[in-house]
This record gives sequence, structure tokens and C-alpha cells, in this order.
Amino acid sequence: MADPQAAALTQLRNIQTRTGSSLADLHAAIVASGLAKVGERRSWAMAHFGLGYGDANTLALTIGKPLPDLGAAPGSAAAAMPVPEGDPLDTLYAGPKEPLRALHEHIIAQVDKFGPYEQAPKKATVSLRRKKQFALLGPSTRTQIEIGINHKGLPSHPRLRPMAPGGMCQYAVRVAKVEEVDADVLGWLRAAYDAAG
Repeated sequence: MADPQAAALTQLRNIQTRTGSSLADLHAAIVASGLAKVGERRSWAMAHFGLGYGDANTLALTIGKPLPDLGAAPGSAAAAMPVPEGDPLDTLYAGPKEPLRALHEHIIAQVDKFGPYEQAPKKATVSLRRKKQFALLGPSTRTQIEIGINHKGLPSHPRLRPMAPGGMCQYAVRVAKVEEVDADVLGWLRAAYDAAG
């Protein structure tokens, strides 16, 4: 089994290598942006440093925490650091579902264009929230992601499946590839986003 501490240190070293900046400088730039929420900081880091979701998330989660000595040998006292809570996508998209992670990140990138919101990881999904939840996102099978949409009264559509009353979302749609995250899906998500504000 991989050592999570060593993996976290490797990821942080890789972030420094990719960006050409130290963790302290990267953290300072994010803090200077004035953004306070992890999701906002992650999106900002993705846009400004060219990082992927996982690296930007780790960077955002480590702000304000003691920085490890990335030159120290793994396992040494100098290398010790609190491991961030971790990227929830590592668990959601483990094993045979791992290929779906890129699709998840594509959906999130599209939702990021709507404006500010928070991501709240759950056991099997990620909740997207403003004042209230507007969507749930997570793998439903090895080949599909299910997007739960929390909005009452969307027009009937063959791809849009009504959910049982009293659930977390009124509708769900499944997607298997980027091309299926089309104008219909984004329109439903945007309506839910707007209604949750």
C-alpha cells in the first residue's frame, strides 16, 4: 500500500516543478487573490498556474498549514507534514472508475464558468452548493457519471430522469463522455445553479 505521506510530498514537489515556484510563493499568490473558499482558491490556481484539479486542490488545502521540507528524506522529521484531507476524487474515482475522473473534471470546469459555489465531498458523490445544493456529481457505473440536478419543474426530456420525491435532487442524467455534457445538460445545471443562489 502506498504511503500517503510520501505521496503528498511527491505531489507537492511536482507542483513546484510544474509551476517553477515554491509552495510559499504559490500560497502567497492565492492568498493575495482575496479568495477564501477552497473551491474558489482551487479554481484560481487551476486558471493562473495551469494546474490540474488534484494539484490545485492540494495546493488550496495546504494554505495556512506548516510547510514540509521538500528536500528532506521521506519519513524524516523534517519531511513530516499534516497530510491534507486529500482529494475526494482519489476515492471516488479509484480502480476501474479512474478513467471517469477526467470527465468529472470537465463537468466541474463547465460549472466553474457559472460563478462561485462550493464543492462538498460526500461518500459517493460531490455536492455542488450555493445557498443550497444545486447538483450532485459522482460515478454511477464504471463507464458513467450521474449528475443529480436539484431544480423543480425542468421540462421533460428523454435524457432527464425524474427522481423519487423527497430525495436530494429532482432529476438525474448520466453521461459517459465529454460530448454528452452538451447544451441540454449545461442548461439544466445552470437553471439549478441560478435557483440555488
